[in-house]
Amino acid sequence: MQFLWPQFLWLLLALPVLVGLYVLLLRRKKKMAVRYASLSLIKEAMGAGQQVRRHIPPVLFLLSIAALLLAAARPVAVVTLPSNQQTIILAMDVSGSMRATDVQPNRLVAAQNAAKAFLQELPRHVKVGIVAFAGSAQVAQLPTVNREDLVTAIDRFQLQRATATGNAIVISLATIFPDAGIELESLQAGRNRARGMSLDTERKPQKEFTPQAPGSYPSAAIIMLTDGQRTTGVDPLEAAKMAADRGVRVYTVGVGTVDGETIGFEGWSMRVRLDEETLKSIANKTSAEYFYAGTAQDLKKVYETLSSKLTVEKKETEISALFAMVAAALAVLSAGLSLVWFNRIL
Repeated sequence: MQFLWPQFLWLLLALPVLVGLYVLLLRRKKKMAVRYASLSLIKEAMGAGQQVRRHIPPVLFLLSIAALLLAAARPVAVVTLPSNQQTIILAMDVSGSMRATDVQPNRLVAAQNAAKAFLQELPRHVKVGIVAFAGSAQVAQLPTVNREDLVTAIDRFQLQRATATGNAIVISLATIFPDAGIELESLQAGRNRARGMSLDTERKPQKEFTPQAPGSYPSAAIIMLTDGQRTTGVDPLEAAKMAADRGVRVYTVGVGTVDGETIGFEGWSMRVRLDEETLKSIANKTSAEYFYAGTAQDLKKVYETLSSKLTVEKKETEISALFAMVAAALAVLSAGLSLVWFNRIL
């Protein structure tokens, strides 16, 4: 714990002085009592319990003063508070490799079930959007608080070929910032033009913005789940830089086999491999985290962890009000006990 005004802590040195004054007052009362009666008779009349009681209200009042002085020094501590996160984009891989059964019953169904459980854990005020991606990326559901619409969108996933992880990040950013002029077509046009390819479309300039510190945008985050490596589309690290410059965290979740395996379907086969290195780089670049889920249970735990991370956050917060509240409670308790026991305040 730190203090914004530590110079006020010197006032705590007054507490021993107050204790000394209290002791002097007690001795003075004892001397006055001896003038009129035997001290032993007074102690016997008061009893041991009464002797202890008489000190409790002053001690509580002294603690109240100490709490007030600490509050005046403006203490600051790291505390866990409800997050300001208002929008979460789930970018989910629907490429053909998601039909693999190494995650039971298969990768896609396990991802769908985990995503639905994740929605149930989130506070109702948090908006969630769905982006589905394979060879391309599209918004399956605009951000909404309607959980039924989100579940319907998840249930409608259709498997497709190829994997464009970079496109998923760009479309997610465009969904979070609809007025920022983020266009996937413009980015792809720029890449192709740099390679010397002729295009019919003109690249539209993005709106001016000031780059932010990675992870500094508190109102939205992206969770990207994929089981393969990028085969087409925008470079995912380029897309991750776009997210980092806007302060948006991109949490990445890898599902399936790290070493890779061959998956066949309807006469065709393909080799799929989880590109953990790129997923970790995306998460690191945006000040987020990477999670690996090798089983359906692992995937469920990942979403539970993400739910807790995105709904609460640790912040350095001034807690002067807390100390002031404790001081007030101690002062009231001190006065109340004094009235009940001795019919006077202190």
